[in-house]
Amino acid sequence: MSLDAFITGLVFIIIHLLTNHLMPASRLQRLRWLSFSAGIAVSYVFVYVLPSLHEEQADFGEQREEFVMESELYFIGLLGLLVFYGVQKLADHISRDEEGVKLEGPFFWIQIAFFTVYNMLISYIVIAADVEGVQAAFYSIAIGTHFIAVAHDLWREDARRYNRLGRFIMAGGIVVGWLSGMFIELSSFMLSIIFAFISGAMILNVLKVELPSEEDAHFPTFAMAAVGYTAIVMALKYFFEW
Repeated sequence: MSLDAFITGLVFIIIHLLTNHLMPASRLQRLRWLSFSAGIAVSYVFVYVLPSLHEEQADFGEQREEFVMESELYFIGLLGLLVFYGVQKLADHISRDEEGVKLEGPFFWIQIAFFTVYNMLISYIVIAADVEGVQAAFYSIAIGTHFIAVAHDLWREDARRYNRLGRFIMAGGIVVGWLSGMFIELSSFMLSIIFAFISGAMILNVLKVELPSEEDAHFPTFAMAAVGYTAIVMALKYFFEW
C-alpha cells in the first residue's frame, strides 16, 4: 500500500471521529458548507464515478467475452442502488410503531450498521485501487466531503449516541475496508463488480442524503463547488491523462 493510500484511509477515519467538530456552528455557515460538499459530491459522480463505470464496463467486456450486452456493470450499479434504498426503506418501516410514529432507537442503529458496511466497501475500493499523487488528493477530497455529509446527517439524528458509540463503529468500518484493501487482493473481475455495486449506492446517497432540501440549500455555493471541482478535475485529467 502506498503512502497516499495510507494517508487517505487515516483522513477518512478522522472525519468520522471529528465530524461534529468540523461543522460550523452558525446555521448559514453550516448550510453553505453542506451545499459546498453536495456540489463536490455531485461533480464527483459525473466526472469520475460514471466515466469510471464506463471504463470498467469496457474492460469487463474484454475479459468476459460471453457477456455481450455491454451493460452488465450498469445493472450491478442499479442493483447496488436498489439494495441500499431498499434497506433504508425497510429500516424506516420496522422502526415505526403501529401508528406510524418513528421509534428513535432502532432506526438510528440500523442506519449506523448500513453506513458502516457502505464505508467499508468504499474504503476497500479506494485502497485496493492504490491511487497516488494529485489524483488521490482530489478523489479523496470528494469522498471525504461525502463522508462528512453522511456522518453529519447521522450526528443530527442522534448526537449523543453518535458521539458515544456510532462514530467509532463507522470509523471501524473504514478500518476493516482499509485493512482488507491492504491484505486481500481480488481479481479485476471482482473489483469491477464491487466498484459498480458501490457506485450505485453512492449515486443514491449523493442525491438522497447530500443534496440539501430547497429551504436548506445555498445554490451559489453549490454551483461554485460543482463547477469549480469539475473544471479542476477535467483539467488534471487532460494534462495528466488520468
